Amino acid sequence: MPERGRVGFGRREAPAEPAGTNATPPFPDGATKLDDDIAAALIPERSPRGHKGSFGKLLVIAGSLDYAGAALLVCRAAGRAGVGLVTLAVPESLQPLFAAKIVEATTMALPEDDVEEVDPEPSLARILDHEHDALVVGPGLRPGLATTELVRSLLPTAGEADSAPMVLDAEALRSMATVDHWWDVGDRRAAVLTPHPGEFARLRAGGGNTPADDGDLVDDDEARLKAAKNAAETWGSVVVLKGARTIVAAPDGTAAIAPFENPALATGGTGDVLAGTIGALLAQGLGPFDAARLGVYLHGLAGDAVRERFGDAGLLASDLPDSVAVARKRLAGIAERRSASKRLGFTLDGRRGQDGTQPDTAPSDVPDAPEPGLAPDPPAEPAERPAAQPPGDVR
Repeated sequence: MPERGRVGFGRREAPAEPAGTNATPPFPDGATKLDDDIAAALIPERSPRGHKGSFGKLLVIAGSLDYAGAALLVCRAAGRAGVGLVTLAVPESLQPLFAAKIVEATTMALPEDDVEEVDPEPSLARILDHEHDALVVGPGLRPGLATTELVRSLLPTAGEADSAPMVLDAEALRSMATVDHWWDVGDRRAAVLTPHPGEFARLRAGGGNTPADDGDLVDDDEARLKAAKNAAETWGSVVVLKGARTIVAAPDGTAAIAPFENPALATGGTGDVLAGTIGALLAQGLGPFDAARLGVYLHGLAGDAVRERFGDAGLLASDLPDSVAVARKRLAGIAERRSASKRLGFTLDGRRGQDGTQPDTAPSDVPDAPEPGLAPDPPAEPAERPAAQPPGDVR
């Protein structure tokens, strides 16, 4: 008689994976996998005697009537990532709306040549006249020729007057994709581009690449890494190819890959939070590649923290900025403990070599630490106890 399965209405167990099959694909070679230690080493130092001007000034060019939330998310994320001052530049007809919505950031009106549409030339002059250490350009901007012209005019440096680095996201990327060989503009600002796969494909088309050339930019990590590195070299900018296991590629061929795969982040506005986070780190003095790596890692930690609360669905982009600050605090704690250990000449577990250097491996006579929450094993009894000594018999 054949064996009958269990009867019931419970959830069926997933079929077992075939022998030798990995449920999670391996990370590709050619990129450093980001972790706490790498990210903690990138945290900008905070002087105890610093003031708001000490921690960077970020200028955000973002937002429109239809996409007001994008600009607000960028500004809030930037503040939570530690920047000292944030200014939001918007078309002058929209300034009262945004000024009523944001609390910590200030606003700056950009001249218009039509309602809600910036006039590129005087707007550029206003931007260059504003004191800032970095820019974020693109989230929520109104599509149109005026926006394209403003973005294009911001790509070159303005000599000594303004060479601040910038983050290019969303509508800025779509505007650049309409200009063939947009990267051939002479001396350009240092920039971090943050495209999702669709925006990336449009940018690549400007150089003659087709989607078939780059392969699967969603599920194939090898293809994503190869395409991002090639694009960073071609464009001369840091590229953040968003998605599960976000890729960060530098023009010199260096690359990093984030360990996060979080479907809860697949919701509108999370990219605006990432742009604000990276922009804040640029304004605090990090280079483009370092700011992108740390920004991506903080964003991923924040996403995982919110996922722990709500699960794989239900995350709102506005949930992320506060968690970015908490993630930064944790990494700063790791960096502080490592710094204190180095000053004392100790490793994190307190051991030191005879010559004052840290040993590569633990001495064999030092017992392993117990697992968290478990009591240590009792000391072993000696193999043979010595015989008792008679009173007064001293040997």
